[in-house]
Amino acid sequence: MADHVVPHFQNTSGHDCIEIGAREFMCIGANPPFDHPHVFLDLGHEDQIVCPYCSTLYKYNPSLKAGQAEPADSVWVPAAA
Repeated sequence: MADHVVPHFQNTSGHDCIEIGAREFMCIGANPPFDHPHVFLDLGHEDQIVCPYCSTLYKYNPSLKAGQAEPADSVWVPAAA
């Protein structure tokens, strides 16, 4: 069993930049059903990365927790079944 969950972020609101507290995460594009393939992104030693599908710029913000984002509406939580 995994010891942590990879956070998922989305950009339905069309933000120019999203600050996140995770160095490894998934970008899903927009909220389903308008999402793109869920792509795993790893910042490594960098402080920013651009999603190759939706061109969202993600910037690492160490003051945020791993599952947090600014703006906050960029955090994606799947709907309960």
